[in-house]
Formats: sequence, C-alpha cells, structure tokens
Amino acid sequence: MGVRDRIKAQLMDAHDLDRTLNRMARQIVEMMHPEEDASRHFGLIGMQTRGVYLARRLRDKILDFESLTVPIGVLDATMYRDDFRLRLKQPVVRATDIPFDITERRIVLVDDVLYTGRTARAAFDALMDIGRPATVQFLVIVDRGLRELPVCADIVGRQVPTLPGEEVRVRLNEIDDREGVWLVETLNN
Repeated sequence: MGVRDRIKAQLMDAHDLDRTLNRMARQIVEMMHPEEDASRHFGLIGMQTRGVYLARRLRDKILDFESLTVPIGVLDATMYRDDFRLRLKQPVVRATDIPFDITERRIVLVDDVLYTGRTARAAFDALMDIGRPATVQFLVIVDRGLRELPVCADIVGRQVPTLPGEEVRVRLNEIDDREGVWLVETLNN
C-alpha cells in the first residue's frame, strides 16, 4: 500500500481469493455449452495488469477441473479511456496480445476491481476494434460500487460498497509479492 494510505480492512486473504477463483472458474464452465470446443468457441481476456494474472489462474483452474483448454489473451485499454488525456501523468501503455480471433467467440473479460465503469467501457471499445465477439461476459474479483457509467459485471467475486476516499486493492504474488484484497483509505494530505 502507499505511504499515505491506511488499511481499513483485509477483505480476502490468499485462501479466500483462491476459493473465490475456484467458484468463478466453475461459473465459467457452466456458461460453456457441452457441445462446444472451448479452444475454438471460448476465450479469456485479462485486462492489464492484474486481470492478466487472474485470467491465467482461471484458465489453469478450468483445465484442472474439466480438462478444457481455453485460450487466453491480454488487453490494455489505456488509450481507449475517456479520461487518459485529462491525467497529468503520461499514461503507461502495456501490451495487447490476443493470439486468437475473437470474432463470433464467447469472451470472458477479466479484471480485478470494478469501480466507475470507465475502464470496462474502454475495454469493450478496444475489443470491438479487434473483432466482433458473439458475447462478452465481464468478470471481476471485487465490485466496489460508485459507478459513473451503466456497467455491471456478470461474474463477481465479492461486492464491497465503498465510500469516496476509499479504494479496493487486489495484490497478487506474481507481481506484488503478497496475496489478498484490502480496503484502503487514501489520505490525500
């Protein structure tokens, strides 16, 4: 967490997060049609940055549970955000790598936290520039409310109503060297 932030609560530890991902992977499997070849009709796309690692974990769990191979892609929607020009800092643009055709494929878009809906809207726009999926389902670990756009997730790990001045931080061992989800008060003094 940042120096000027105060942890208010730990919402999930590593075990809780893993259990949540197990449930979500099973929900994804239930959405698949039995006659479909998952490798040709389905795809997971992780949103940079933490959504990528979450999508990989979900793919691995689906393979373990059902022996289904689901292709995975990486999406960076930074340049599609409606507010990136308003920020004072230069945006960090990361790679988009979707090594399969998304057209007519059922896509699960994976992110860590749903807040205003702006990142999700940007991701939908980016996907439509790449192809025309049959469907897009949106999966998030935490929906924290306070929406600015009419966006909702189809698969939600946990809903955590927050107040202005609070943030939900998801931390993953792959990039953060710690695992869990925290509610943080941001101190802007």
